[in-house]
Amino acid sequence: MSSGYGLNGGVGRCFPFWQEVMACYVVNTSAEDDSGKKKCSFALEDYYECLHHKKEHTRALAMQAAYARNGGITPRDDAPTAKQIRNLGLLGKEEDTKKVLGQN
Repeated sequence: MSSGYGLNGGVGRCFPFWQEVMACYVVNTSAEDDSGKKKCSFALEDYYECLHHKKEHTRALAMQAAYARNGGITPRDDAPTAKQIRNLGLLGKEEDTKKVLGQN
């Protein structure tokens, strides 16, 4: 929350980042000269990311797009079924055992 208090009355989740920004401004600027604000850009960027999660959302969308391009293929797509696993080693179910063990 903008007041510094979280939803449950404690410290807000981004309040520590805001304190870093304010501390940077206090150390690097004065009433006459505010050219030191440039040094605080990384702290301000972290604070904005905490508030809005734009980088996190961008990464998540990139991961979804990469997964969609890949077609969702995973090494376990050819995994044996539960029925085949239950039939391992049973008499009369040798073909299931061969399929699971890859001995076609």
